[in-house]
Amino acid sequence: MATYVYETTDSSKPVRRFEFQQSMKDAPLSADPETGEPVQRVISGGYGFVAKGGGGGASPTPAGGSCGTGCGCH
Repeated sequence: MATYVYETTDSSKPVRRFEFQQSMKDAPLSADPETGEPVQRVISGGYGFVAKGGGGGASPTPAGGSCGTGCGCH
C-alpha cells in the first residue's frame, strides 16, 4: 500500500490536505471519502535516500581530474 497526498479543490473553501493509503493499482480519488468534497492528488518529489560508500558505482576522481595510470578511465 502506498500513501498519497490529496487536497481539496473547491475554491470557495480553504484548501485542506490529507493522506490516504491505497494500492498503486487503484485509480486516484476524485472525492474526499469523509466529506465528499472534490479532491486532486498532489504530486510531490517523494522521499529517497543516498547510499554512502562502495555501492558499485563510479569511483570519485581526485582533484586533478584523473585516477592515475592504468585505471582504465581515460
